[in-house]
Amino acid sequence: MDFFEQLRAMMSLESANAEPRELPPPQLDSFDLKGIATFMKSDKCKNVIVMTGAGLSTAAGIPDFRSPNTGLYHNLQKYNLDAPESIFSIEFFKNNPKPFYELAKELYPGNFKPTTSHYFIRLLADKGLLQRIYTQNIDTLERMAGMSDDKVVEAHGSFSTAHCIMCKEEYSQDWVKEKVFADEIPKCTVCEGCVKPDIVFFGESLPERFHSSMMEDFPKCDLLIIMGTSLVVHPFAGLIGRVSETCPRLLINREKAGGSSFFNSNGLVFTEEENYRDVFHQDDCDLGCLKLAALMGWKDELVDLVKLEQSKLSVRERPSYAAQACAAPAAPIASSADTSGVAVASDDTTDSKGTDAEASAPKQQLAPEGKSEEAAGADSTSGSKEEETSPP
Repeated sequence: MDFFEQLRAMMSLESANAEPRELPPPQLDSFDLKGIATFMKSDKCKNVIVMTGAGLSTAAGIPDFRSPNTGLYHNLQKYNLDAPESIFSIEFFKNNPKPFYELAKELYPGNFKPTTSHYFIRLLADKGLLQRIYTQNIDTLERMAGMSDDKVVEAHGSFSTAHCIMCKEEYSQDWVKEKVFADEIPKCTVCEGCVKPDIVFFGESLPERFHSSMMEDFPKCDLLIIMGTSLVVHPFAGLIGRVSETCPRLLINREKAGGSSFFNSNGLVFTEEENYRDVFHQDDCDLGCLKLAALMGWKDELVDLVKLEQSKLSVRERPSYAAQACAAPAAPIASSADTSGVAVASDDTTDSKGTDAEASAPKQQLAPEGKSEEAAGADSTSGSKEEETSPP
């Protein structure tokens, strides 16, 4: 038995012998979206933090660079990579930056539109409820959706700024993008070093703003919404345990995630006998946000916002739930899929136990158009492999 196995065994024994913990009283009227909506409408909810992962990126059409089924992965094979992750290794980049910039052309901001989920978070900000969004994604779609810089913490960095890896001279996103799309390696005009977007590579530290904001924000949080992430990459995943003991936590995902573990003893709890504050809504992120918006009375406002803001963006079109939601006039809350083709929440979407009933949309609707259910399950639009669009 190795050290970690012994340590886990000791912790399990201590847990088994420990006195049962007295749980706080229930923080929600019901442990479903209706319970969350009721809480959000109360005067208890003033500082909402949102955590997002790759589920929001893949829903926008951003490719999974690891999948052998994508042309993106195939194009990188000519570089004889040991593993796709090598692209995000700082040591590999110093020796051979070309594969990263080949990938960057596919991922660069401006190629993709924000999703309904991004605009739901924007709506939280517009209504004065959003304290901060913490994202693992590097695509800057939060900014494209109209969120101000001070509301966004990019845990793994982003393309928004760039620096020379040698002298640290700063360069703009547009300057680097121009070089990249001209098939040039961006070189520092001061020292000729490589200029790299401020994305956190393997072997680099997370941004200082992540650490400083985390310490300030999470003690104030009175509702935590987590979307599109499997919560396996630390230290990001550990943020869910930094809110107060009585702060409700909502996970919108295709599968459960974030349970207590060796690395996080304050994980999400969904068992009926132990849960007093956590909600798991099994759904596509965009559908989940539309349902929550409907319960809040915001559905028409959200659909109109998506339609207006996306019309301003000139990028290549990709099928998305946002597009579906805007394809038809907004309809009143219904008990099944509405006229936009997207299921929305209704007064009878919970069963007698207060748990979320199955979505009324057909099962195959959970996979983005143009992607098979098998493929969707592999990269998980719910974010089950958030590492695929952002390095740890």
